[in-house]
Amino acid sequence: MNLALFDLDGTLIPNDSDHAFGGFMVDIGWADGEQWRARNDDFYRQYQEGRLDLDEYVDFATSVWRSRPLPEALAMRERFMQEVMAPLMGDNARALLRQHQDAGDLVAIVTATNEFVTEPIAKAFGVEHLLAVQLQRDASGRYLGTVRGVPSFQAGKVLRVNDWLSGLGHRMADFERVSFYSDSMNDLPLLELVSHPVATNPTPALEAVAQARGWPILKLFA
Repeated sequence: MNLALFDLDGTLIPNDSDHAFGGFMVDIGWADGEQWRARNDDFYRQYQEGRLDLDEYVDFATSVWRSRPLPEALAMRERFMQEVMAPLMGDNARALLRQHQDAGDLVAIVTATNEFVTEPIAKAFGVEHLLAVQLQRDASGRYLGTVRGVPSFQAGKVLRVNDWLSGLGHRMADFERVSFYSDSMNDLPLLELVSHPVATNPTPALEAVAQARGWPILKLFA
């Protein structure tokens, strides 16, 4: 069995689901218009530049929905999936995932976007294993604005993958081939660890690294 790991945002989909979710909050009137959108955009720039304070961002990004009744938030998430995400889940990404699944590979999405946003996306892609930023919840199940455990962000992705594999009775060394597909320099720690890194729809910075190191470059969408 081989192991195939996939980043989500910018890799399997041509946008950032976390940032898009924030924009959707503005569009449906749950967030405070252009001021909130501008702050959401600023956090996204920080992420692209590799200087995001994840705890600060999670508190901000979840603030507009976590205080609402959970059924209302879940209904809104389903609307986001249908209106925003479903049109972005392209045939090339689906075919790549299916190629690894049909080969019998162990497949997982490893993303720095939180689990509330990404759980239905992974399900729609047909991927069983999702390693996303986990959110703290209170005794009643209400989501809080804090991260639970190690976030799957930057070097944290390596720790989360290793912990997940350990829970399955595996180590990364057990696999003959370990692939990781990503577009982002934020994922360099995991890209450098696996046997087969693939710069997928890479940012200019990651494309330069891939070219220098002889990593394959894959374009799933224009």
